[in-house]
Amino acid sequence: MANIYETEVAKRFTIYNSLFLDLPFDQIYRTGTLLPILSEACQSGFQKNKTPKEIIRQFFEELMTDKSEEERHDLLFKMVQYIERQVVLFDSIEDASFEKFNDIKGKGTMTALIARAENDHKKEELIEKLKTFSVRLTLTAHPTQFYPGNVLAIITDLEQAIRKNDLGDVDLLLRQLGKTAFINKEKPSPYEEAVSLTWFLEYVFYPSISDIMIRILNQLNIPLHDWENPNLLKVGFWPGGDRDGNPFVTHEITKKVADKLQNSILKCYYRDIRKVRRRLTFHNVESYLIKAEKGIYNTLFRGEGSGEVFKSKDELLEVLYAARKGIIEEHGGLSLELLDEFILKVRVFGFHFASMDVRQDSRKHDDLWDALITKNDGEAALEAYHKGDEDSKIQKILSVEQLPEISSMEDPFHREMLESISSIAYIQKNNGPMGCHRYIISNNQSLLHVLEVFQLNKLLLSNGGDLLLDIVPLFETIDDLAAAHGVMEALYNNKIYREHLRKRGNKQSIMLGFSDGTKDGGYIRANWSILRAKEELTKVARQDGIDVVFFDGRGGPPARGGGNTHNFYASLGPNVENREIQITIQGQTISANYGKPVSCSYNLEQLLSAGMESHLYPSSENSLTEKQKSLIDEMADISYNAYKELKNHPQFVPYLEKVTPLKFFGMTNIGSRPVKRSKGGSMKFEDLRAIPFVGAWAQMKQNIPGFYGVGKAIEELEKEGRLGEVQQLYKDSLFFRSLLGNSMQSLAKAFYPATAYLKEDPVYGGFWELMYGEYQRSYDKILAVAGMGTLLEDSPVSKESIAIRERIVLPLITIQQYAIQTILDTGKEDRALQNLILRTMFGIINAARNAA
Repeated sequence: MANIYETEVAKRFTIYNSLFLDLPFDQIYRTGTLLPILSEACQSGFQKNKTPKEIIRQFFEELMTDKSEEERHDLLFKMVQYIERQVVLFDSIEDASFEKFNDIKGKGTMTALIARAENDHKKEELIEKLKTFSVRLTLTAHPTQFYPGNVLAIITDLEQAIRKNDLGDVDLLLRQLGKTAFINKEKPSPYEEAVSLTWFLEYVFYPSISDIMIRILNQLNIPLHDWENPNLLKVGFWPGGDRDGNPFVTHEITKKVADKLQNSILKCYYRDIRKVRRRLTFHNVESYLIKAEKGIYNTLFRGEGSGEVFKSKDELLEVLYAARKGIIEEHGGLSLELLDEFILKVRVFGFHFASMDVRQDSRKHDDLWDALITKNDGEAALEAYHKGDEDSKIQKILSVEQLPEISSMEDPFHREMLESISSIAYIQKNNGPMGCHRYIISNNQSLLHVLEVFQLNKLLLSNGGDLLLDIVPLFETIDDLAAAHGVMEALYNNKIYREHLRKRGNKQSIMLGFSDGTKDGGYIRANWSILRAKEELTKVARQDGIDVVFFDGRGGPPARGGGNTHNFYASLGPNVENREIQITIQGQTISANYGKPVSCSYNLEQLLSAGMESHLYPSSENSLTEKQKSLIDEMADISYNAYKELKNHPQFVPYLEKVTPLKFFGMTNIGSRPVKRSKGGSMKFEDLRAIPFVGAWAQMKQNIPGFYGVGKAIEELEKEGRLGEVQQLYKDSLFFRSLLGNSMQSLAKAFYPATAYLKEDPVYGGFWELMYGEYQRSYDKILAVAGMGTLLEDSPVSKESIAIRERIVLPLITIQQYAIQTILDTGKEDRALQNLILRTMFGIINAARNAA
């Protein structure tokens, strides 16, 4: 595969990149000529231990001696823009060659798994598991994607032109790219974020999910019409419903996004029904399809009062089933498969397309209940409420039979929270029950937090009947993960909530936050805490007869739960419930790993097959012994203490605030959410959002959350003469191997020479030395455990991809650090230098694609 990658990607990039030199734009030729010189100066400069400031200054003195400071910085800006487009070109070339260096029928795909199951006489067992299993990808609008929609469209077209080796089209698209702005002038609204993601739903997930399911059922010789599990592959959706720390998400936005989702799926159906109609022109069949087509059209474009409309997927299916009956009874089943494929799509996507989740922070619910109690019973009642223990608070909340009129609430935010809950009824009525059936509680720390939300929703939505909504606690910090099983056990023992669960099929979803867990506890401790929490939560659920489903809040980088997800889910073992795989995907992870039908299908199948494999082929690799668990516990404790020491360093938060580009994330206009939860005031660690937190370390090429403490843990065990135990654990445990493999990605994307100048800084020098020391230790010790000579030796394609991307953006890294170093040296907030920092962020993060 490495040789194929070299030919198909590396060499093609060299060829296509030369086209930039001929772009007929102002100063492009000069920029394209000088950039290779700067790139070489950066590489050789860092090898000679020069600082970024020295590298850039020497470049100016040798090639721009007669130019002013303003002209010099203007050239740097043009180079930044040039490199941004180089990254786009490289992305497109990689996408165009995806199936050439990824075996789309090999290990990890459903085709390979089905063949293996048939050979091992496990086909029926596979089918039974597929009947109850589900993979759910939830698209979020978290801001890790710097490409605006128009650039994403160019990338799509560029990929197609490269696939065809159409140099004319490639040249035209590169010219378009040169004229297209890479920066949004304003922050997108939550609705605009939703609209951007519906493009992926319509043109990627809709065909990919349909294709995978149809292909799997055909390979297993299961008639499409007989398939009982339309939820095998499904999509969740956070834009418009995720209110955690986003004041711009309102109930009006929620409804508008739900309408947009329905509009998008109906457009897909309308395109498909017209294709089906062209082939099924038979007596007593075509008339039903005409009725279906007109109904979809009316529902989509005209609405009520302009002809017959469909109010639900069931009404549409009724018409389609009538057509199906006509084909079978009167035409011998001719072309039945065409209609069955369309019917399956309607069953899968319904009238909702993707299921919206509503999410809010537990502290906001606390505040709302304080206001409600005061409104209903007065200040004295609130004072008594706060003096009581958790049981008395729960009793008080569950005894509330009616909420005050929403309009009577004094605080506009409280009115909005109540209206937001009420909007769930609107979505369920228009888009169906799957349109919005979960309420997620961020920062969930107690039984009270769950029941606060349960009671609010019950009073607003049930009308005295059943609550058609799942309440999903999200456990994020290390302490909360450790206490999670106790909270859930108490919840299952609450009679009122248990009755609610019974009516919801005794199924409880629990969300676990990788991003905030890593931010709170460091890399090993977070991942290990989540696995142990899952085991304890599984044990409690099984004891109480509850079907627990885990929803993982994972980001793109390994530091936020990303990396190789197939290996991660294949490694969980029998002590973790394996009924569904649910994960969040966001930002560049969506466009990089699920942005094209071929990559989307491949990565979806990797997740699906991981769930199947862990069930069909349990092995010692996937089951940790008590001795192995004890060893990882020790390593987690050591690494946690090392990370905690760094986190408690007096320069930790000042470094993030004053040195890294953290504060610039809020100026990038890529997402609607603020960078931190609190308003104004000094920066506090607990207020930092995980995404800009991890992103700031990535910009500095230090990647602290992805490895810090790993080397320390291995070293301490080595001092005790136990390195062999860790090496054996690496060989025997897929979980531990995946953990270190993903950490290797973080190390491979780090570049400490770029910030080595900081070791001389009187304020931050000691802090930098701490980080660099652990980087070196982790680098050496992980290689020693894995028995490798270089990082990612066992993943040559990933290794080569990362190396090329890092070479492309090295001038960006140097320019950014030149600006940061200059500001630190002068102590002045120079606007031109700040703009350079801001602009370099785009290319650096876009180049850091993360493997699924």
